[in-house]
Amino acid sequence: MRNPAAAAAADQAAARDRLRQALPATVELLKQRQADRIADTDIDAYVALNWLEWHGGGLRLTITGRNVCAQAAAA
Repeated sequence: MRNPAAAAAADQAAARDRLRQALPATVELLKQRQADRIADTDIDAYVALNWLEWHGGGLRLTITGRNVCAQAAAA
C-alpha cells in the first residue's frame, strides 16, 4: 500500500522537475512573444514557484527563475 503523503510529495517533485527542464524553452517562447503556447497550468506553477512573475501585463523571469534556468542549461 502506497503512503498518500509520500505519493503526493513524489508527484510534486516530478512536476517541479518537469517544469525545471521546460523552463529554458518557456523563456524562449516568452522572448519570441509566444506566451500563448505555454499552458496556463504551467504559467500558474511557474508563478507559484517564483520562477516567473507578472509585470505590466506580461510575464518575466525572476532572479530565482534565472538561476534555475542557468542550472538547467548547465546540466
